[in-house]
Amino acid sequence: MYAIWKLVPYQHALDRIGTTDHQGSRARVTDEQNDNSGASEPRKPRGRRIILAATALLLLMGVAYGADLYLGRGEMARGTEVLGVEVGGMERGEALAELRQALSDRETAAVPVLAGDVETTVVPAEAGLSFDLEATVEQAAHQPLNPLTRLASLFREREVPAARTIDEAALTATMERLVSEIDREPQPGGIAFEGARAIPIIPQQGQQLLAETARGIIAQDWPLGVPLVLPTDITDVELTEDDIDRAMREIAEPALATPLVVTGTSGTTATLPPEQVGEVLRFEADGPELRHSFDQEAAIGILAPQLASTEYPARDATVALGNAGPYVVADRSGSEIDWEATLDGFDELMLRTEERAVDAEYVEIIAEFRTADAEALGINEVIAEYTTGGFATESGVNIRQAAREVNGAVVKPGETFSLNGYTGPRGTAQGYIESGIILNGRPSEAVGGGISQFATTLYNASYFAGMDDVEHQEHSYYISRYPAGREATVWEGAIDVKFHNPYSTGILIQSFGDSSSVTVRIWGTKTVNVQSINGGRWAYTSPSRITLPEGPNCYPSSGAQGFTTSDTRVVRNALTGAEISRTTRTVRYDPQPIVECE
Repeated sequence: MYAIWKLVPYQHALDRIGTTDHQGSRARVTDEQNDNSGASEPRKPRGRRIILAATALLLLMGVAYGADLYLGRGEMARGTEVLGVEVGGMERGEALAELRQALSDRETAAVPVLAGDVETTVVPAEAGLSFDLEATVEQAAHQPLNPLTRLASLFREREVPAARTIDEAALTATMERLVSEIDREPQPGGIAFEGARAIPIIPQQGQQLLAETARGIIAQDWPLGVPLVLPTDITDVELTEDDIDRAMREIAEPALATPLVVTGTSGTTATLPPEQVGEVLRFEADGPELRHSFDQEAAIGILAPQLASTEYPARDATVALGNAGPYVVADRSGSEIDWEATLDGFDELMLRTEERAVDAEYVEIIAEFRTADAEALGINEVIAEYTTGGFATESGVNIRQAAREVNGAVVKPGETFSLNGYTGPRGTAQGYIESGIILNGRPSEAVGGGISQFATTLYNASYFAGMDDVEHQEHSYYISRYPAGREATVWEGAIDVKFHNPYSTGILIQSFGDSSSVTVRIWGTKTVNVQSINGGRWAYTSPSRITLPEGPNCYPSSGAQGFTTSDTRVVRNALTGAEISRTTRTVRYDPQPIVECE
């Protein structure tokens, strides 16, 4: 009705023009008749009549154009569409309501997205994309001024783009999600294993979303409601599905056909079952080829523990203590499986589909330290001995435990003995208990307390045996049961007692304790005599006084003076008495503080 009503002014004008033309035609006929009859009235020029008619037509068209503009004021332009929704001729409020009803779902409906071989969706509202319908209506309400455009609107629709808004942060988050869903590295393909089953991994080309271009497409085309095709960069792979199938038939399936059985001594067997073939057989894509390899070391790792009971290590000769003194314990050869020889031709073996069984091949292992070597150590007499006593009951437990661990240790020529290294950790799991220690110059308690007494005893025995002192440290203040300047403390991981055997013969450490004393005895071949000369005491210092809160962490003490002393060790040849070396060590003891508990 709107379009027909709008045509009325044009129709009136045309009717008027048509009438004038018709009358003009009659007038021209009359003029011609008059001319033929020889009338004397002058004839108007033909061109002038055309000009007058055209002018009248233009005036009428202008009137019609003006009338059309006037009548269309305040309305959507005729023939206007927004995303397929017709709003031409509507009032602004009516057009806004129409667009809201027709387009609101497009903001919340998932838009399909295609990128490479990935199909996903984008919800515009979640991606920060929405319509600005007020701005759209404002834009659509502008009446076109071009007469031809207005005339054309009688016959075709005019598409007005919908105005939109973008939340850049939300769109960025959506793009990040799309990248995570779409991007992937190329998968060259291969074969994996699940238990006793081989699983082909089909080659897959890589792809990467061209994010900036894709962002523009989404922001521009989401209102259209059609799948958004986003550009990707594709990385091809050379391996084909046929290559995977071939490797499955020729390698993977035969390898899984039967277990590998290795038979050891006494009928003991080890088995590599199909369920563990995946730990041994590996595939790797190499361009257009799928290469395979059998990991023999991995197979040995599975098989060897099952045959461990059929092997035994070589035992070095050593020296032990019996009731009659030291004696040589002879060496013993060992036996172990030569896995390289046993699994010779391993790749071919793993592809047999029947009789995949072999016998283990054993080799003899010769001891490194033979019986003759132990006899040559010359461990046959006591060359030094030292005893200390006077310790608390709890300390005695730890001292005797350390003595048991060290007892029987052999130090070969040129070797260095470490107390911490030999005993290892000294905690409750190893049989040690909490006992007294000296911490920061004051009495305290810790697990393994009292070991310093064993350290002092061991140090003095090695001192008189002529061993070279490598590492030892005196207590921070003097303890009267030890020789001044010739004693040692020890702390796991920090302070150690180490000595080096400089002689061509070996030594054996015998250590034992009772309820009141501990003894360390060194066996070997006596070649030296050792003398200790104390240099006296000087530079005395007075103790400080400390008051601590009464409780389990306070240990009262009457204190003691500090002083400086020295010890000189003289080593002489046992046969000739000639002096070999003379070494002096100066030691400074701190005063023991007076501790009061209040």
